[in-house]
Amino acid sequence: MTRPNVVPTRRWVAAFVVLLCVGATPAQGDFCGRVVNVHDGDTVTVLSGGVERRVRLVGIDAPERGQPHATAARRGLAARVAGRDVKVIERGADSYGRTLGRVLVADVDANAAQVRDGHAWVFRRFENDPSLIALEGEAKTARRGLWRDPDPVPPWVWRERHPPKPAPRGVSSAAATTPAQGERR
Repeated sequence: MTRPNVVPTRRWVAAFVVLLCVGATPAQGDFCGRVVNVHDGDTVTVLSGGVERRVRLVGIDAPERGQPHATAARRGLAARVAGRDVKVIERGADSYGRTLGRVLVADVDANAAQVRDGHAWVFRRFENDPSLIALEGEAKTARRGLWRDPDPVPPWVWRERHPPKPAPRGVSSAAATTPAQGERR
């Protein structure tokens, strides 16, 4: 007997994510919620339990605003996660208070998808996952996304070349501080 082809509906996928979140015993800090904002190619806001949490996709670094391919990277992530139920596998927090984590929508790792689609680099200073590095190599070989540029500038180099402008007088010193070395804005 052959099985009919089943195309998952939105409800089916949402139910799967709920079961994934409820059925599994999550590690401390892992959480589920709905993506309510996509800030750029590697940062989203997830509404979970009535609380909005800013999540920085760990292990990757997407082009900064004003940098070539930044808009495409943001659009790529938005197409994958905006308005969708996700599971965040938390890996700590950064100095800006953002949750660092892997973002899963249904059974797809959004962090890895951004690298595979050529929308982000593997942030090798903080990540050495061989599967992510292999995905980056495949994207580069296939000239996907930012790899169409003959010499794309990684975001950490771009940030060094384009430091933030000094804050105007009257702005709090906390708002005017620059990221620590190697940290991204």
